[in-house]
Amino acid sequence: AGPPPAVGGAAGGAAAAAAAAVVPAAGSVANVAAAGQAVTLSIMPASVEDEPLTEGWEKRDVNGRSYFVNHLSRTTQWEDPCLQQNVDNKPLPDGWEERLTAEGLRYFVDHNSKTTTFNDPRLPASYDTAGNPVRYQRSFRWKLAQFRNLCLANALPTHVKLSVSRGNLFEDSFNQIMRIQPYDLRRRLYVIFRGEEGLDYGGLAREWFFLLSQEILNPMYCLFEYANKNNKCLQINPASGINPDHLTYFKFVGRVIAMALYHGKFIDNGFALPFYKRMLNKPCRLQDLENLDPEFYNSLVWVKDNDVEESGLDLVFSADYDVLGTLKTYELKPGGSDIPVTEENKPEYIKLMVQWRLSRGIQEQTKSFLDGFNEVVPLQWLQYFDERELELMLCGMQEFDLEDWQRNTVYRGFTRSSRQVTWFWQVVKSLDNEKRARLLQFITGTCRVPIGGFAELMGSNGPQRFCIEKVGSEKSLPRSHTCFNRLDLPPYKSYEVLREKLMFAVEECEGFAQE
Repeated sequence: AGPPPAVGGAAGGAAAAAAAAVVPAAGSVANVAAAGQAVTLSIMPASVEDEPLTEGWEKRDVNGRSYFVNHLSRTTQWEDPCLQQNVDNKPLPDGWEERLTAEGLRYFVDHNSKTTTFNDPRLPASYDTAGNPVRYQRSFRWKLAQFRNLCLANALPTHVKLSVSRGNLFEDSFNQIMRIQPYDLRRRLYVIFRGEEGLDYGGLAREWFFLLSQEILNPMYCLFEYANKNNKCLQINPASGINPDHLTYFKFVGRVIAMALYHGKFIDNGFALPFYKRMLNKPCRLQDLENLDPEFYNSLVWVKDNDVEESGLDLVFSADYDVLGTLKTYELKPGGSDIPVTEENKPEYIKLMVQWRLSRGIQEQTKSFLDGFNEVVPLQWLQYFDERELELMLCGMQEFDLEDWQRNTVYRGFTRSSRQVTWFWQVVKSLDNEKRARLLQFITGTCRVPIGGFAELMGSNGPQRFCIEKVGSEKSLPRSHTCFNRLDLPPYKSYEVLREKLMFAVEECEGFAQE
C-alpha cells in the first residue's frame, strides 16, 4: 500500500502547539511525498459540539474550523478525540490495517485499493472526520474551502527557491520553473529578487506572481491577445506559432497559473470566460461569443433567427479565416465544403461554428497549457467551480470597498483619529481606482483583494489585516512590508507633505532595498 501519507502541517513542540496559526494538514494523502502525485479528497470544514476533552487535550478554532491540540504528544489534528474514542473499540473493515508513522501518527492502510489515509474507515462514509454529516453546498465559499483543503492535504514539506532578476523576470522564471519537477512546485515558494535585501515571508512570492503574470500575459509576446478592442480579457493568440517554442511556453504558463491557484496568489489580468470553460471541460454556447466576438455572434444569431434557405447565402459546413494575411479554409465536418446548410441541419452548423470559433487555431496551445496546469494542480480539483468562480479565484476582486478597507485596518503608534491616519484615508479617497490598486500593490504586493474582502488579506502567517504603523521621520519616505501588509508611515506635519511623499513612494520606488 506504499508509505504513510504525507503530513502537511502537524504542529511539533510546545511552541507550535501554543501558536494559534499552526494547524494540521487536513484529510488523507497517499504517497504524495514519495511519488509527487495528488490525491483528490472531499473534505468538509469541521464543526464539533463542545464536549469535555480528555486531560492534555485542547480545542481551538481557526478560520471557522475546529482543531485539537494534544499537549502530551505535542501534535495537532482535525479529528475530535472524543469521537475517535467511540470508534476505537470497533473492528476495522476487511482488508484494512492500522499503522503508525515514524512520528507516531496513526494512519490506515486499505489493502483492497492499495492506498493509505488518515481518515478512520470506521466512521460512516456519509460523515467527515469530525463526525458531522457531509453535505455538498453550492456556495462559492464552501467550494473554495474544499479546494484550499485539497491544497493543504497535498502540500509537500520544505520549500523551493526561485532566484530571479526584475530585468529578466520572464526568462529567469521560465528556465527555473521548467527545470523543477512539477510536484515540487507545491512546496512553499521562496523568491529572491537578485540584488535586493528582501526576505520572503510570502510578500515577495506574491509580488513575483503579479509581476510575472504581467509579463507572460502581455500581448506583445504573441502568446495571448485581447478578446477584442472593447474587451481586455485575454485569449490564446492563434498566431503564437511565430515563436517556434510557443508550446513549451504555454506549458510554462499553465504551470504558473496552477501555482497561483495552489498557493492562493492573484494574477494581473484575467482570461475570457470561454477559456475558463475549456479549463473546466465545459461546453461553450452561442452566448459565450457575445463579448468575445460581437460581429461573429450577431452573424450567427441572424442565421439562427432567419430562414437560411430563403436568404440565398449559400452557406456550407466550412469557414474561411485569416492568419497573418493568409486566407485559410476549415471544414466543420468531413466534406463540409460540399454540405449545404439547411433549416434542418442549421442547429448543427451553429454548434460547430461556435466550437470552431472558440478553438480556432489554438488546439495545440490549449493542450500544452492544460498539460502544464494539470502537472501541478489536477484539473479534476476544479470540477465544482464554474467559469466565473474560477476567474474570481485567479484575479480577486477588481473594485475596492473603502469602508471595508478602513474597517479592516489596524494601527500601531497611531490611532484611528490621528491626523496622519485621517489624511491617509483622504488621499485614498481622492485617488481613482487604478491609483488605489497601485497603492495596495505597493503595500501588499498585489492590487487584488481576496474574495472575502480586506478581512481576508493574507500575510506570512496566514490572515493578516492591513496595517499602518508610525515609523520614521518627516524627511523619510513611507516604506512597505508586503509580507505583513504593513505601511510604515512617518508622522508628517501636513496633508500636502503626506500625499506628496506617499505618492512618490508608490510611483517611483521599486524593490525592497528602497526607502
